[in-house]
Amino acid sequence: MRNPETERTRRIWEKTAPHYDRGISPFERLLVGDGRRWVCSRAAGDVLKVAVGTGRNFPFYPAGVSLSAVDISPAMLAVARERAGSLGMRVNLAEADAQALPFEDESFDAVVSTLAMCSIPDERLALREMKRVLRSGGRLLLLDHVRSTSPVVFSLQRVLEPLSVRFAGDHLLRRPLERVVELGFSVEESRRCRKGIVEMLAARKPV
Repeated sequence: MRNPETERTRRIWEKTAPHYDRGISPFERLLVGDGRRWVCSRAAGDVLKVAVGTGRNFPFYPAGVSLSAVDISPAMLAVARERAGSLGMRVNLAEADAQALPFEDESFDAVVSTLAMCSIPDERLALREMKRVLRSGGRLLLLDHVRSTSPVVFSLQRVLEPLSVRFAGDHLLRRPLERVVELGFSVEESRRCRKGIVEMLAARKPV
């Protein structure tokens, strides 16, 4: 049984699914840029996309990857399934909670999360699950909005955080890189842009 906050998150994304692509596009053009391509281009082998959403990453994976993807929202998965079909991609899609992934230990060569760690209720638990399902030496690839390096923007994020979490389940002040380091990953690449609001990260699970 899902905890109340996880169930609330599912309801938010069920309502958001029909208009998610339209709503997220301006944000991505303004802040994310080529972030999805940057992250996905570093994936290889057996790849898991956590919180697949509507499948906006699909066009950016290299040829030859074996892609599985999960999301907590059936409505988001339905859109992702249509997108995969339109692109002629084979993707193993399943409804699942990022905080309790339904895969055996060391199942994947890479785990990808884009614009998702901000809305998963327990980011530490989700990252532990990602580490668990990664093979030894596997790659964790993240893209997210994080707390800004600009004092002015950071102050605005602090003001907006309670409202953002309450109404959209969206945390503005997280920085997954810190949790990744705590878990013992070796950071290979990291990039911040747009006054530090957006961060891209590639890290390896210890061998």
